[in-house]
Formats: sequence, structure tokens, C-alpha cells
Amino acid sequence: MKNKTQQTTKYPGVYVDDKGNFFFQSEFGIDRITGKRIRKKGRKDVNGKPFASAFEGNKVLTRLKREYHKVNSYSNYKMTYEQFMNSVYIPYYQTNVEESTFSVRKRILEKIRDRFASIPLRSISVEDVQHFRTWLLTSKENGGAGYSQSYASLVFGTFRKSLDKAVEMQYLEYNISKKVKAISKGKAIVAYWTKLEFKRVIKQIYIDDFYKHLNFVMLWVYYMTGIRVNEGTALHWNDIDLNKKGARIHHMLVMKSKKDWKRNQYTKTEGGRRMIALDDDTVKILTEWKKRQKKIGLGKGDEFVFSYDGLPMTKSTIGRVIARYSKMANVKKIEAKGLRHSHASYLINEFNVSVLVLSQRMGHSSPEITLKHYSHMWMGADTSIAEAMTGNIEIKTAEQTKVKFKGNQAINKSRLI
Repeated sequence: MKNKTQQTTKYPGVYVDDKGNFFFQSEFGIDRITGKRIRKKGRKDVNGKPFASAFEGNKVLTRLKREYHKVNSYSNYKMTYEQFMNSVYIPYYQTNVEESTFSVRKRILEKIRDRFASIPLRSISVEDVQHFRTWLLTSKENGGAGYSQSYASLVFGTFRKSLDKAVEMQYLEYNISKKVKAISKGKAIVAYWTKLEFKRVIKQIYIDDFYKHLNFVMLWVYYMTGIRVNEGTALHWNDIDLNKKGARIHHMLVMKSKKDWKRNQYTKTEGGRRMIALDDDTVKILTEWKKRQKKIGLGKGDEFVFSYDGLPMTKSTIGRVIARYSKMANVKKIEAKGLRHSHASYLINEFNVSVLVLSQRMGHSSPEITLKHYSHMWMGADTSIAEAMTGNIEIKTAEQTKVKFKGNQAINKSRLI
């Protein structure tokens, strides 16, 4: 029964309470085992975030209803993999990830769908799965997909997850793909700049020019903070406290183009919401840049830090800036995310920073994630410890034995030799 304090919205089953919070509440049907009515109520999406609008509440309610009725119908026995992907898995996936993530993964989902398109979902065999795995890892010259190890791993893993969903929906009794060995990601090495290489890069930048000054500020901040690319492009000046020497990382920018973007009120992970301490050099550089922006009418609290025209910087532009100056400095070209790895390397090699401190600074959900990505950078970092240990314990042993040995005779005899 609808509470007196809640109001309806234009979406059936979606309401707003007296505090302005959106939620859904609906009956799905009758439980075939208990005979009781099945009621669903919710206030948050799959990421645990409260609904920001009635539309978001309706999106989740619609998905739940679709899944319920699919599970409880009898028309799914001969469903093909293509029908399953189009009607169930792809819509499910789209409503559970960021728009930017879906736009990247959509093509992968379509490739997998087309590979198994006409095969009934329940008829996919171990042989089908094994052939698919082999095809992913085979070069184009030999009739395969020609994918890299990491990309093949991503595609195969996505296929496995789709069948996990089919099992969850009770279309399948088990996931047949798990009878075939998974494809390992392989060792993904992200190139980064050392301190010396970074110094050579910034030496090439003429900061008297406004746009080149922006390039310098951008590269410097990324290198000295280790923030993610989309965290940096989302930075507003009211996220920077120049007096307390800190940066608030609470947003991420999702961009389709320079004029089509969305500044989300959260970061990649919950641990990503953090405050980063800024060194005095970075504070000085940002102070000068803000003054420079204000001369052309920018630099206000709700405006972007990395901007020359009021619009945010795109990832592709950052990539071009890196390519230009790495070539001029005659250092290796890195990806935009390589600046984040550069920061980790800088802190480890220059200051032997602890895993815990680095994890907090990088915005990882746990120190284990930090070790997973950067443990190789600590190799050799214990050399100074080994040197300090030398001579720390005075080596002094007994001049004669104080133990009367009563062991086997063979060892007793060896003591007499």
C-alpha cells in the first residue's frame, strides 16, 4: 500500500518520499513454491548509489521485471545465444556499467554474439568453446582473430561472464565454458617516465606561450600526483586548496567529445574519493597557472583546471601532447595513463614510499591492488636495508661446546675426524 508521505512519478511503481528520495516498489507475481506474492523495493542502483531521478529507479525496476519474467517463462528452452545476448545479457550489461564502459565493450559483446549467433544457448559445447579459445589466440595469417594476449583474455572472460548470467537466470544448469582453460592476461607492462626522462620532457616546453604553459601544468600535475586521466580532466579549481596544499579527487569525466561530456560525482572506485597532499612546487605552479587563466576570464571555482577555452581537455589531446614532447626530448613515448605509473615509480625509487601510503595516494581500494600493479617497482628497493643490516649483529659464537651429544654413532664418529 502506498504511504501517504510518498508521491507517484510518471513511471508506474516508482515513487518519491517526503525527503525527495526516489525508490521503486512493485509486485512481480506469485512465488510458485511458497504461493506468496513477490514484492520488490529498492532505493539504490547496482553500484550502491541512491537513485538521482525517477528515470534511474525505473531503469532498475524494468530490468528486474524483465529478468523475472524471462526466468519464469517456458519459451526459453530453444533460445539461441544471439537471442539471449540481444534480449537479456547486453541490456543487463548496459544498465550495470558506466556509459563510457559500455561504449567500449559493446563491440566485444557483439563479436561474441555473432560468433555463437545461431547456436541454441543450451547446445553450446565444450568443443565450440575450445575452438573459440583457439581462434582468439591464433594469428590472422593462420585464420585466427590475431588478438593480443590481454585482449583475447578480455573477450574470452566476457563470454564466460555471459554464460554465468545464463546460469543465474536458470537458462542453463552450469557454465560449459568453465570446462575449458581460461586465457591468462599475460604481463601487462605500462611504459613510464623516469625522473630523468621527465626532466628532459619539461625542458622542451616554452611556458611563455599560453597553450604550452597549459601543457606543462598538465604534465606536471599528473606526474606529481598520480591521479587517473579522467580524474585530472574533471578537476575544477574548487577541488584545489592552494592554502592547505591539497587536491580533492571526487569526480571523473566521461567524454565522447570535447563538447559532449559528463562530470560524474564519483571516481572509478570508492577508495578513489580522496584528498591528495600537494608539494610546494606543485602549489606554486598551479598558483601561477590560475593567475594566467584569470587574465583571459577563466580560473573560477567551477571551471576546469586543465583548460584554455573553458572546455575540458580530452584524453586524445593529452596523448598528442605527450607524443610531441617525448619526441622533442628523445625519450620513449608513453600513454596518458603512463603518467600515473610514472608517479608511482617516482615515489618508490626516490623516496621508497610504503605500500600503504602509495595505495592511499593512488586511490586504490586496497594495498593488495597496489602490489598487483606496482610490486615489480620495489625490486632492489631493499638494497639499502641489506646494507644497513651488515654488521648490525655482532657475530660471536661459543669457544667450546656446552652440549653433551648423544646421537647416532655415525655422527659421533664424524666429530672425531
